[in-house]
Amino acid sequence: MLKYFNLKKFIALFCPIFFILLPTNLAFSGEINVYSHRQPFLINPFLKAFKKETGVRVNVVFSSKGLVQRLLAEGKRSPADVILTVDIARLDAYNDKGLLAPVKSEILQKNIPAHLRDLKGRWFAFSKRARIIAVSKSRVGKNEIKRIEDLADPKWKGRICTRPGSHVYNRALLASLIAAHGKQNAEKWARGLVSNLARRPQGNDRAQVKAIYQGVCDVAIINSYYYGKLKASKITEQRAWGAAVRLTYTNQEDRGNHMNISGGGVAKYSKNRALAISFLEFLTQESAQKLYGEVNYEYPVNPKIESSKEVRSWGKFVEDKLPIEKIAELAPVAQRIIDRVGW
Repeated sequence: MLKYFNLKKFIALFCPIFFILLPTNLAFSGEINVYSHRQPFLINPFLKAFKKETGVRVNVVFSSKGLVQRLLAEGKRSPADVILTVDIARLDAYNDKGLLAPVKSEILQKNIPAHLRDLKGRWFAFSKRARIIAVSKSRVGKNEIKRIEDLADPKWKGRICTRPGSHVYNRALLASLIAAHGKQNAEKWARGLVSNLARRPQGNDRAQVKAIYQGVCDVAIINSYYYGKLKASKITEQRAWGAAVRLTYTNQEDRGNHMNISGGGVAKYSKNRALAISFLEFLTQESAQKLYGEVNYEYPVNPKIESSKEVRSWGKFVEDKLPIEKIAELAPVAQRIIDRVGW
């Protein structure tokens, strides 16, 4: 059975024998093999729930990097049945390399809105995350920021923190601005944002909230679920970081707040295609959709399922319904802008 492991160490130690031993005996009846970018503690509850409901065991290989290259190297011998990842850019990397099999499923089409799935059935969103603005409760007024475009206003000079622009979360955000305003205006916004930064882009989204708490900046761009993680943290200091900020959902009077996804699809050479599809379908149904909110403070993609109590407490908001595949299409343009402006 495939287990969680450190992919880099595994390849270094066992790569010479890996492709000799692995391909012939992993596609057992009643089991599926998942290649996952999502961390084990985030997906274990789903695997347990799926096994309890269906009796099917799910074996997982986890790695934050390198799984695209691994699938390419394995080719038809790959034991992978399902790919799970986060962010449309990472999903599109599999799609671009032809590593996902087209799937026809009435359940997936019914449970996932069209703008959150590939219309050719190669990938599907299973949860949503909002890219929002966190602001200092004590130094920023409630209505001072209404639109993501406001972050380019010179009034915020020296007051904004972000992770690097080249990170997939920020690249997707900029792609949404290109879709809304065109390349020229999106680049103008990016230049304005960079000129307003309090420090060189660094760290993850959690680090941006910490910087607000420390007084380094007053405003930060973060994914919504980080706020939930900070509030529930076992580390007292991290709970204090979360308590220091207020969330702002942007563009509520026009296109809505930018959204990104976690998602996945069936591996091209899956030996257990029917079971793989049933697992994807399970992820869109009520028990799994609720888990996304409870485990990682994400939003359900199934419109019939309510967000978790904690996530609901942050307030209702209007979502940008831009087709998520448009963000993947514009990501390379966004990256070139990021490089030019030094974000």
